[in-house]
Amino acid sequence: MSERSFLIDSPTGAALQTYRTEPERPARAVLLVLHGLAEHAGRHRSLALELARGGLAVYVHDHRGHGSTTAIDAPLRRFAGKGGPAKLTRDVHAVRQRAEAEHPGCPVFVLGHSMGAHLALNYAQTYGEGLAGLLLWNASFERGWQMRLGRAALKAEKALKGSDVASAVFARATFEIWSKSMTTRRTAFDWLSHDEQVVDRYIADPLCGWTPTISMVEDLFALIDDAMLPGRLAKISRRLPIHCLGGSDDPATAGGTEVRRLAVRLQEAGSLDVTCHIVEGARHETLNERDPQRDEALRELMGFIDHHAAVAPKPFGAL
Repeated sequence: MSERSFLIDSPTGAALQTYRTEPERPARAVLLVLHGLAEHAGRHRSLALELARGGLAVYVHDHRGHGSTTAIDAPLRRFAGKGGPAKLTRDVHAVRQRAEAEHPGCPVFVLGHSMGAHLALNYAQTYGEGLAGLLLWNASFERGWQMRLGRAALKAEKALKGSDVASAVFARATFEIWSKSMTTRRTAFDWLSHDEQVVDRYIADPLCGWTPTISMVEDLFALIDDAMLPGRLAKISRRLPIHCLGGSDDPATAGGTEVRRLAVRLQEAGSLDVTCHIVEGARHETLNERDPQRDEALRELMGFIDHHAAVAPKPFGAL
């Protein structure tokens, strides 16, 4: 296997810190991994190495406002001065284009975790043509009264503080509630995983665990709202295979209930190949859990890719 990190100059003006992990033999498929909120691509190195041993070429990049990616309009904790959702999806496409150039003819899959799943669904609606599969993991796309209340509170907070300060409203409504939901709590981030080493490394990492700015939260709400509009859902190819996965102990998705609802919404919108799996006992980061939960999530991932890579049509002219 080989590992390499490099910058991709996105048309949005961002310099995307990107990590590529290659198998020893020619890759049989490409996987783009879109990380979650308040973390970074480097946390997924062990996963990338494991997937590369299974024959996949794995690309993970730091989103705008995260990790080591830089852009004039995107300091840490902000996606963009304006047009954040569109710039985020265009950045993903820049990584995909690089991956396709380096692996011509390989089927391409996109895996989004949590916030990354919000971005992945938006990406599939805009740039989904030719994808072999889409994996939406550990994410809630609920747009009920809680979202409306949150928007109102965020608007009031913005009026008082401006856009580029940490959103206490968001922290109280998400991280703090999820932390308090743990019946036994060692740290404020136990809701991420049962694996204490994973949690401790997350807490010790200065690029993880921060509270997003009001600007970033507004863009995050837009990603959720836009993705679930009926007209937008209809833009997804009906035959694109989609896999939804969550954990039964994940407070961020109501114990996987909201993952199941997402799968139903996609089916109601016309998607013909939607599968859903809830890992019993898993918290928010299913691929950072202890075994047997992590092993179960990994089997789901590899099983989905194995099946759909085998049946994916090759681009015209590919050998």
